[in-house]
Amino acid sequence: MAAILALGSVSGAEEAKFEWQPLEIKASVFSRDLVMLDAERDEYATNLAAYAANAIAEDGASMASVKQGRRILALALHLSPRNRQAVVTQFQLTKGIVPEKAVGDYSPQVLARLLLTRGQLLLQQEEGENRTLARYLIQLAAEIDPRNEDAVYASEMIRLDTGAPDWTPLTDPEEGKEEEEFP
Repeated sequence: MAAILALGSVSGAEEAKFEWQPLEIKASVFSRDLVMLDAERDEYATNLAAYAANAIAEDGASMASVKQGRRILALALHLSPRNRQAVVTQFQLTKGIVPEKAVGDYSPQVLARLLLTRGQLLLQQEEGENRTLARYLIQLAAEIDPRNEDAVYASEMIRLDTGAPDWTPLTDPEEGKEEEEFP
C-alpha cells in the first residue's frame, strides 16, 4: 500500500514539475482581413494545438518543449480563439497537467510542409497581418521539421532579411502594449 501511495505522489509530482505561464488572449491579433477562411483557421488551430500538446507530452514537459508549445498554442488560439483542442490544451497546462497524446490530422513532417506552403502563399500578400502570419508559419515549419531544407532555407532568409518573428504580440499581448505606451 505504501508503494502505491509513493508511486502516486511521484507521478503527481512529475506532472506538476513544469511551469506554464497561462496565455491571456483577449482578442486575436488577426482580423477578418486575414486571407484564410474560418474553417481553415480552425483546422490549422486544431493541428497546431495537437502538435504542441504532443511535443510537450513526448518531451516530458521540458522547459524547451513548454516554451515552444506556448508559442504554438498562442498562434492556434489567435487563429481560432474557440478551437476545442487549443482551449482544452491551454486549460490542462494551466492546471499543471501534461496533456495526453492528441490526435492530429498530420505527422510533424506533413504539418511542417503544410505550414511552409501556406506561409509562402501568405508572403505573396501585401505587407500586414498576412505576411506576419507567414513569418510565424515558416519559422514553425523549420522548427517542427529541421530536416525540411526548403522550410529551413525560407525561415533563415526571412530571419536574415527582416529578423526573427516577434512572438510577443501572440504570447504576451499586454506586455507589447505596455512597451508601446511607456517607451
